[in-house]
Amino acid sequence: MKYTVEMSNKLNELLERTYDAEKGFKKAAEKVDHTTIKQFFMDRAKQRYNFGQELKAEIEAFGQNPDKGGSTKGTLHRSWIDFKLLFASNNEEAMLEEVHRGEKEAIETYNDILHDKEFVLPPSTESLLMKHRNAIRETLETANLFETTVS
Repeated sequence: MKYTVEMSNKLNELLERTYDAEKGFKKAAEKVDHTTIKQFFMDRAKQRYNFGQELKAEIEAFGQNPDKGGSTKGTLHRSWIDFKLLFASNNEEAMLEEVHRGEKEAIETYNDILHDKEFVLPPSTESLLMKHRNAIRETLETANLFETTVS
């Protein structure tokens, strides 16, 4: 199966977003006092680190070079979290709302790649992306539960 440059670009973009999410979850964990939510954020940062390692290995398995670092968009997203924290009366609630937004975006990105008809994903890549997307859905559901607890 031919692994296209376009597919490599899409997976590298996903890898950048994964780096961004990892950094965002780490920063959120530093900012909250609620023990359970702090652990949730730390666990998700570790999960995204693992996702990044898996994506890099998948990209390399097809002879491509994985990108390093986070995206500009992600850097702006993390800055926005910092800005929001300055004005939020309930930090946990504000961060959970931001997690909700970010996770919905991540699911959309995964779906865009999984449903793109322009190329056929190798089975290993499709399986990996579906596993990540489903884990992100679980994160979204858990964040929603926390939101109802802290609001």
